[in-house]
Amino acid sequence: MGFFRNQLSNVIEWNEFRDDMIFWKWNNTEIKKGSRLIIRPGQDAVFFHNGKIEGIFTDEGDYNIESEIIPFLSTLKGFKFGFNSGMRVEIMFVNTKEFTVKWGTKNAIHIPTPQLPGGLPIRANGTFQFKVNDYITLMDKIAGVKNSYLVEDVKIRITAILDQLLMKWITKEGKDMFNLQANAFDIAKGIGEDLDMEIMDSGLTITGFNIMSFNYPKEIREMITKTASHGMIGDMSRYQQVSMTDGISSGKIKGGGAASDMAGIMMGMGMAKEMMKNMNETQSQTPPSSSNEPSMEGKKRPNFCPNCGTKTSGGNFCSNCGQRLG
Repeated sequence: MGFFRNQLSNVIEWNEFRDDMIFWKWNNTEIKKGSRLIIRPGQDAVFFHNGKIEGIFTDEGDYNIESEIIPFLSTLKGFKFGFNSGMRVEIMFVNTKEFTVKWGTKNAIHIPTPQLPGGLPIRANGTFQFKVNDYITLMDKIAGVKNSYLVEDVKIRITAILDQLLMKWITKEGKDMFNLQANAFDIAKGIGEDLDMEIMDSGLTITGFNIMSFNYPKEIREMITKTASHGMIGDMSRYQQVSMTDGISSGKIKGGGAASDMAGIMMGMGMAKEMMKNMNETQSQTPPSSSNEPSMEGKKRPNFCPNCGTKTSGGNFCSNCGQRLG
């Protein structure tokens, strides 16, 4: 009799568990007398009957269905196993962990900007996190028609609308198109909120959205680098001087040839021009002499030094004693 009873019992557990699987439905015709439920760490077991949640079991362990599970099912508390009858319910195992997914734009997004009529082409990449938060909605919208659901399914849905959301939040509030990384946090926050609204109807929630980097085309990166260099050096003439010096020192402009001679002449002329410019600026900034100081011009000098009597020679000081004569 014991052998016959074992034939009617079964073990209910997540047989096809994968780290990237969000839920898995136990598909059997009925639960038999003597059956057991096994819940492993990071799993919840949700019992459904006629589309309604009967009970949610979150603690890991090995449970006897008849004595430890049925007494907690909302409308099946009085269920009694008969000799040939089993309990017909649906059991959904849910992965309770937070999933982290990497994302990246497949094609460049052309962001409208006045500087570039065709738009600024950029790519972006980062990560987002999500988890299950509503078992009823998950059962109604997804588990009702699917036996399992993978992280890849969610990723496909998210990336399908990600380009639109990037466009929306990048162009919002007139952000600097050539320094988007400075606004990455605000852009990511807005996108995360929109994505959460998008997948809420599936029983999921976005717990985090991050932008690791914005990537510009090579030509745009070079332009940004040059602009930054010019700003650091101060003006174009100094930039040319530094570029010429760097070229000679790095060997790109080698000595002994006409190119090197011409480079040296141009650099010398540029430096001389800059020195003359600085001298003129210095002279123009020198304050004029005070009008209160007495001028030697217009004053008549004495023929003899009033101090020692020596005959003067037209100078400002006496040649004998050094007395000032004017």
